[in-house]
Amino acid sequence: MSTNAMLSAGGHFSDLCANDPELAALRTSIREFLRADRDAHGWAPQVDSWLSCWDEEFSIRLGAAGFLGITTPREYGGAGLGHLHRYVVTEELLAHGAPVAAHWIADRQVAPALLVYGSEEQRRRILPRIAQGRFYSAIGMSEHGAGSDLAAVSTRATRTSGGWVLSGSKVWTSGAHHAHQVVVLARTSAPDPEHRHAGLSQFLVPCDARGVTIDPIELMSGEHHFNEVLFDEVEVPDADVLGEIGDGWHQVTSELSFERSGPERILTTLPLIAAVVARMARTNDIDDSVAADIGHLAARLTSLRQLSVAVARALVAGQAAANQAALVKDLGTRFEQESVDIVADLLDRTSADPDPAIQSMLNAAWLHRPLFTLRGGTNEVLRGVVARGMGLR
Repeated sequence: MSTNAMLSAGGHFSDLCANDPELAALRTSIREFLRADRDAHGWAPQVDSWLSCWDEEFSIRLGAAGFLGITTPREYGGAGLGHLHRYVVTEELLAHGAPVAAHWIADRQVAPALLVYGSEEQRRRILPRIAQGRFYSAIGMSEHGAGSDLAAVSTRATRTSGGWVLSGSKVWTSGAHHAHQVVVLARTSAPDPEHRHAGLSQFLVPCDARGVTIDPIELMSGEHHFNEVLFDEVEVPDADVLGEIGDGWHQVTSELSFERSGPERILTTLPLIAAVVARMARTNDIDDSVAADIGHLAARLTSLRQLSVAVARALVAGQAAANQAALVKDLGTRFEQESVDIVADLLDRTSADPDPAIQSMLNAAWLHRPLFTLRGGTNEVLRGVVARGMGLR
């Protein structure tokens, strides 16, 4: 992608688009919605909006416009389209820095998991609300002492006559303080050192269930996105088991492939990049050195998007892509971190007065920068996953 292309259309990266006629029409439609919605409701583009910008009214408007539940069949309230359609909408939401955090996890992970593993009752109860932007979910995977090594989780679900009793804790649980439920990964049989991934199961646990305590984990700025969630003998009926008992590891890794390879591992900082580049173009601050840095950003972004789309196509085709997804997450989140440094350096070279909106995004980017390579599995652990998948470990 050329530097000029990145400067055009407010940084909407047209050269990166999936542009067959149907997808192009969808992309135009979501762009028009976002421009009109921003004009009407006054939200400002933000860095890392899928984590930090919780706006339930925006999610409801997005659902009413038909941009949620895109891959959910019509019988469950969705649009019945494909994953590449959803990919296009996701790119535009992130590129515009829209306030998408409220519905993000439910739409990205919970809905696909319910379609593959959920019961008919669970689908009819939850999927229409996700498509409407009215159901919010958190994911309970990481734990103290386990981190990204999900096979080491110690949260336990014990069988009872009426279902299960859940005890343990989860940490770094994004949005749990707002959510309706947490999808909890728990051990349902004793650990087997020879088969570390066996004996894990998933449960749909309401956040207001008796025995659930949600404690905030605040950033240095006072922002509250993460939580520690404690489960003290929480009763979970069989109707709230997700999938099959003992299949939790297989289910989780399937979900994580979509999470790790999506545009949110590449485009978190794009609203900041686009704003800075456009401003430097307006103020004629682009010399050969600046152009080289912008070209470097554009080239990496182009390459990463091609990798991400390739994983999306593989997942759509039903192919295993865990290793590829882990690589995209590693490369993409490192790009996001490094883009903050490059953009900050570009701003130091501009002659224009500081722009408050850009400075606000840059401040947020600095604060969130360390998180990029941690969430969704630390990059160091994911490199081990890739190495094992290649037979190197």
